[in-house]
Amino acid sequence: MSVAQRKYFTEVAALADKNVAIVTNNGKIFNGTLIGINPDNLSLILADVKDETGKILNRLVINGSAVMSLSSAEKPFDLKSLANRLEKVFPTLIELNEQAGYIVVMRKVKLTEKGVVEGAGSPAADRVKKVYDSFIGDAKA
Repeated sequence: MSVAQRKYFTEVAALADKNVAIVTNNGKIFNGTLIGINPDNLSLILADVKDETGKILNRLVINGSAVMSLSSAEKPFDLKSLANRLEKVFPTLIELNEQAGYIVVMRKVKLTEKGVVEGAGSPAADRVKKVYDSFIGDAKA
């Protein structure tokens, strides 16, 4: 897989759990939360969907070949910048997996855009959480 292809899939994956608008090739518009992406054919699953007529759907699966455009007004979470900030506090102890959407610190504390998800309760995890909270605060400012 080329660098461009990996970057493409990383960008699409960054839209997971975000509110998106999808326009199909027959002109229908769907707004909802992107909860699933099939990387093989780019089929998408949306939750809490509203179509252009106002009809509400719990779930909608859209075949990738029917998608004309996928857009989001939300800015994707900048995991790489968070990893860079953590690197200043934990030099050489950061493992970033941008495609999967997580960072591992000291091989025991895992965090995502939602915060610390594994290894909580240790002094290292507390320090990681402080860096994360500061990063989120700066992003909102």
